[in-house]
Amino acid sequence: MKQKIFPAARTLKEFEMLLESNYESIIILDVHLSQLKKVGTLAKAHKKKLFIHLDLVQGLQADKSGVEFACSECSPYGIVSTKPTVIIAAKQRGIVTIQRVFLLDSHSFKKSCTLLTKTNPDYIELLPGISTKLIRKFKEVMEIPVLAGGFIETMEEVEAAIEAGAAAITTSRKELWSLEK
Repeated sequence: MKQKIFPAARTLKEFEMLLESNYESIIILDVHLSQLKKVGTLAKAHKKKLFIHLDLVQGLQADKSGVEFACSECSPYGIVSTKPTVIIAAKQRGIVTIQRVFLLDSHSFKKSCTLLTKTNPDYIELLPGISTKLIRKFKEVMEIPVLAGGFIETMEEVEAAIEAGAAAITTSRKELWSLEK
């Protein structure tokens, strides 16, 4: 991943704003099922690598059938999900995958490592991404690139996550989108 900042649009308006940006890859978070075709068409027209957070598509079940539908409707470059079945189904279709994991304690870390070994996503999105200690820990035990997401609010925190080993950070914080040129 070339970008340090991986912008995540929460609305269609934010998504359309990102289409005019220099970012090669963008994530759409909250989108309605009926908007998938439009989002895919716009991303393709603007030569953007579109990642869809499948768990957050309103009106779509985040499962194997949901992956098939999203892929037929908008041909995303990648899929983001917390669900192992979604990651596995997307990988079977040749889609780039980002498995989102939430870490609460050492038990959730161990469970996540076991899960990630089974699903083998292309990227791990680690939340909270503000924890440089957890980024380093994942880098020590997993060979999957880490994206840091959640609670990152300044460019200094972006840099700290990158220095800790994150390939990039994901953020819906618009103030950070304009900081990377």
